[in-house]
Amino acid sequence: MDSSLMLKYAFAKTIVQDEGFQDEILWQSNLCFDNLDESSFLREIAWVILTCGMKEAIIRNRFDAFSSCFFHWSSAQQITAEREKCESSALKIFNNRPKISAILNAADHVTKIGFEKLKKKIQFDPINVLQMFDYIGPVTVYHLAKNIGLPVAKPDRHLVRIAQQENYCDVQSFCGDISRLSGDSVPVVDIVFWRFATIDNDYLNVLSSLNGSEYVHNNIDHSADQTYPYMHEFSMFQ
Repeated sequence: MDSSLMLKYAFAKTIVQDEGFQDEILWQSNLCFDNLDESSFLREIAWVILTCGMKEAIIRNRFDAFSSCFFHWSSAQQITAEREKCESSALKIFNNRPKISAILNAADHVTKIGFEKLKKKIQFDPINVLQMFDYIGPVTVYHLAKNIGLPVAKPDRHLVRIAQQENYCDVQSFCGDISRLSGDSVPVVDIVFWRFATIDNDYLNVLSSLNGSEYVHNNIDHSADQTYPYMHEFSMFQ
C-alpha cells in the first residue's frame, strides 16, 4: 500500500511540475501559519470566497484588478472605512454583490476583533472560528485553512474521489499518510493531486492504471488528449 501510494503521488507530482505548476507547489510548501499577517489573511479569504462554486482560472484572471479595489488587502480598517468605494469599484470587475459583501464583512470582522486576537482564536480552534465568515462552510473552511498555512487538506470532489479509490474514508488521513511517507506537507499533497485532476479529467483511471492494470486512454474524458510517455517507466517500479 505504501509503495503504491508513493508511486501515484510521485507520478502526479511529476505531471504537475512538467505542466508548469512548480511555483504553485513551492508557494504552498512555503506557507506557514506563524507568518500569517492581516494582508495575507484578507487576500486568502477573498480568494476562497470568490472561487467558491467557480472555476479557479476565471478568478485568477481577474484577481489582481479585483485586489486593487481593496487597496491590495493592505488594511482591514481602510477597507471598512471606504466600504462603499470598494464595493462600487469591485462590482465593475466581478458583478456578484453577495460575494463582495462577504469580503467586506470579513474586513469588518477583522477590524472589530483585531487581527492578532483573531489569529489566536483561529490557532486555537481553526475549523469552527473560520466558519464565522460568510461563504466559509464545512468544505471551504479547509480550503481557507490550507491557504493560511494550516496542515489540512480540502475535501473537494476530486480529492475525495481519489481518496475513496485508495480505500480511505477521508482526505485528511489519505493526505496525512502520503505526507508522512513523502516528507511533503499535507497541503502540498492536496495541491498536487488537485492540480493533477484539473490537468487530466481521466485522473482516476490514470492513477488506477499504476496499480498494474493496463492504462486505457479515453479520448472523451481525457482532457486535451494527454499522453504520458513515461507511464510504463513508473509502472516498472511497482
